Amino acid sequence: MATGYPRFFIHRTIQAFAADIVATHVSTKAKRTSDITAMLFPTPTIASRCVDFIRSRAPVDVCSNIEVVNLVLDMSDPEARALEPLCPSISAVIMPQDGFPFAKQYWQHSGDGVSSRRAEFCHGLFKDGLLRPDIELRNAAVSAAKPCRGPKRYQRQASLDAGGNQQTIMHGHVHRATGETAMIQETSRFLEERFGRNLDLSFVHPAKSAIKRRIAGALRSADHDLGGSPSLSEKQMSSNTRGIANLREEDIYLFPCGMNAIFHAHRALYSIRTPPGSTPLKSVNFGFPYVDTLKILEKFNPSGALFYGHGSKSDLDDLETRLESGERYLALFCEFPGNPLLTCPDLVRIRELADKYEFAVVVDETIGTFANVNVLQFADIVVSSLTKIFSGDCNVMGGGAIFNPNSRYYSALKSFVQQQLEDTYWPEDVIFMERNSRDFVARIDRVNANAEAICRVLKDHPLVKTLYYPKYNDSRANYEAVKLPQGGYGGLISVVLKGKKQAVAFYDAIETAKGPSLGTNFTLTSPYVLLAHYQELDWAEQYGVDRNLIRISVGLEGTDELINVFTRALKVAEEQSQYP
Repeated sequence: MATGYPRFFIHRTIQAFAADIVATHVSTKAKRTSDITAMLFPTPTIASRCVDFIRSRAPVDVCSNIEVVNLVLDMSDPEARALEPLCPSISAVIMPQDGFPFAKQYWQHSGDGVSSRRAEFCHGLFKDGLLRPDIELRNAAVSAAKPCRGPKRYQRQASLDAGGNQQTIMHGHVHRATGETAMIQETSRFLEERFGRNLDLSFVHPAKSAIKRRIAGALRSADHDLGGSPSLSEKQMSSNTRGIANLREEDIYLFPCGMNAIFHAHRALYSIRTPPGSTPLKSVNFGFPYVDTLKILEKFNPSGALFYGHGSKSDLDDLETRLESGERYLALFCEFPGNPLLTCPDLVRIRELADKYEFAVVVDETIGTFANVNVLQFADIVVSSLTKIFSGDCNVMGGGAIFNPNSRYYSALKSFVQQQLEDTYWPEDVIFMERNSRDFVARIDRVNANAEAICRVLKDHPLVKTLYYPKYNDSRANYEAVKLPQGGYGGLISVVLKGKKQAVAFYDAIETAKGPSLGTNFTLTSPYVLLAHYQELDWAEQYGVDRNLIRISVGLEGTDELINVFTRALKVAEEQSQYP
């Protein structure tokens, strides 16, 4: 594979920027460029976490040769000052080539790396001399540096909640006080004139607000006007598909990608539930997980994790027995449904155990989606990858996390966020995500219908050994317990055919796009287990995950067209089965 999913493959624009940073850096150090590499992060604090991760795992000779170069705007340049509201900083972890595999683990598991749009933009500034190393911070990896949280405008109460105080109407858009308005307008004009970027920064904050309200199920309109709409009231926010009247916009957080939301959910719970000097509690990974979720629980907690790969009733029985005997846990992490078997854990019983034995519950709803299911009522934190069907266009990444305001951990989580969470979601990515997600609900309805049509083709076919879909799995009752009245069963299907030869023939013949990821607006087919668990196929199979499983992410094509596509592919596979 020449390139791939952005957490597994470093995007080429990021690679190019890293190479230029290395070339500039080593020219002052009398080192060979080929011996050195760099990993790019948005802030010094995040770079510091990466360095700590490398030093906890890499050989001594690697650890002793790590540096951090923090690139910041040269504020002596008037052009750079005009860009300050964007906060276009980069922190490069520079290391020997032998350190790259360890840095790559941090990049992949945490989702903390820079986005390609941030890298492309900052690379241009770097080439023009507007983004330069901060000598005072070099090599420090810098706990002392003040994190860049963006301009004050982005930190204020959401504009859609604020009731209109100190707003003025200019060019049909709602703006804040005169000083900030001038600064935003100056930056937007400079971006367009200097870099050819049509990015109106006045849209970024209301775009974040709109995304958060869609996640809450409080904003369902596809034609929401970010610029000039009247403010939405708290009463309107209380009417949401989550069923929690006291849910507020500030309980929803946005991240550069879905895995970053999971990483910070674990980081927050680990922090608030691990008193200084105490032994950390293990987390529980319940159900066969997306590959990096388990890695986070194992690698970012010295106590590790308890793994229940089947996510079954007997697994819950075993957990309850452990709890009754006195074992205690930090949190239980699960997906709803799971990936790729679409098994649904018993959230009702998990919540009962969590309340009784005081552990947190984190539910990843990426595959179920909040248009189909309401899992927040049983969770302390709900996380989701917005990169998938929420966006649909597969041209931007994002993640979300919701804190349940009725959770026993709510106040402590909010305090953690206030003190330690940096907002690193790049403004251009925010704008793309908001635009893409406007018709999210309508797309989900279409995907649900298409998925059920494909299941009807596969379900009773003689070549199909096992069909995995929430509607047909043994765990359907658990799905029905949280399914919304207007919801469906989602757009992800997995299928195992009766032999490897048939699976190969089917996959080769299926006339869809092929590759990793899910939730694209077009149907996407992948040999998921071979891609995600190639180095651990035997391990996956002991949890019922067949190495020849084919995963189908259903798109928006015409239903009849998809039925024909899958019927033809099955026919080809049937023809293969006639030969020894």
